[in-house]
Amino acid sequence: MDRVTLIANKYKDLAPRLDEATLRVWAAVEARYLGRGGVSDVSKALGISRTTIYAGLAELKKGAEITATITESHFRVRKLGGGRKKLIDKDATLLQDLAALVDAEARGDPMSPLRWTCKSTPRLAKELRMQGHQVSQRTVCALLHKLGYSLQSLRKTREGGNHPDRDGQFQHIAQQVAQYQDTGDPVISVDTKKKELIGDFKNPGQEWHPKEQPGTVRVYDFIDPELGKVAPYGIYDMTANQGWVSVGIDHDTAEFAVESIRRWWREMGQPLYNKAKRLLITADCGGSNGYRVRFWRLQLQKLADEIGLVIHVCHFPPGTSKWNKIEHRMFCHITQNWRGRPLLSREVVVNLIGNTTTAEGLRIRAELDENTYVVGIKISDQELNKVAIEREEFHGEWNYKIKPRVS
Repeated sequence: MDRVTLIANKYKDLAPRLDEATLRVWAAVEARYLGRGGVSDVSKALGISRTTIYAGLAELKKGAEITATITESHFRVRKLGGGRKKLIDKDATLLQDLAALVDAEARGDPMSPLRWTCKSTPRLAKELRMQGHQVSQRTVCALLHKLGYSLQSLRKTREGGNHPDRDGQFQHIAQQVAQYQDTGDPVISVDTKKKELIGDFKNPGQEWHPKEQPGTVRVYDFIDPELGKVAPYGIYDMTANQGWVSVGIDHDTAEFAVESIRRWWREMGQPLYNKAKRLLITADCGGSNGYRVRFWRLQLQKLADEIGLVIHVCHFPPGTSKWNKIEHRMFCHITQNWRGRPLLSREVVVNLIGNTTTAEGLRIRAELDENTYVVGIKISDQELNKVAIEREEFHGEWNYKIKPRVS
């Protein structure tokens, strides 16, 4: 039972015995003990205004004594239907006009008075008054709740274009992952986390500090010319629930991406999968590891030659990067670990990533990559033809294997 219902049930039993003053003070006591949101919940449960509850809270704060003697002038029981009539009863078109203003379709109506403005309660009240309604901002807020509205933020749900073989590729990736895990071969999910500013900049989120002593950061997010940004490239081992992050200080290129995979293999992958003959990589369609990036395939060929593994790559369809396992099994936990904390140096970033853990046993290693990576390198058809690539029948542009070349 939620607390609104609980208070409403109490009121049913107490209502016949409460005068107006006692009701006001009792409502204030309930709101105070409920804490945050208590005034709104009590107002909703009892059907009395928030102003009345705040008046009761003021009385409690001042320590006003409520006399126990109930006199005729003090105790007033209204007849059924007594008291001031509700505004919607006196103004028959108020709710209808308010609903028309806040209707989502109003934003597409070029004649709507709020077409190009935020639908805040002060603006709504102003527009209603211009239409002849005598209404306040607080009343508009109460009426919006009555109409079933609440304050909500936008939600990212639309992914853009929907490829006809989207689900088919998802199933194909799932099958490949299961096959590799059954044979004990490594399966990794790779991606670049968004670049982060280094310095005393604001980081979203909150962290515990002494009361009224928040941490201080810069007002403006202008990049520090000395510290710059970092580009964390992550590798997530789906089977072992382990991760590697190379914190790059230069450009996010295909060479940087493959170098990160190379470091993961030497430091974490090879000790776990020393008998492996193949490696499965799941990646997004775009970015430094995109399926159209020639340099990505050329660098993977160099890696395959070095480590002697067949490198099997499966790309997620365009617009579906959030389904890549690294996003919700590793990157989200890193972001949570440094929430509300400025990334003052590159070493801070490495340490925060490396100390990210979960109750499910996630372990991450991080290392600073101070190499420089050149952008804009063009790969000729002749160079690309040297890559020992084998494309699958189902969307060969997304699913392919790069085999090590015999020297």
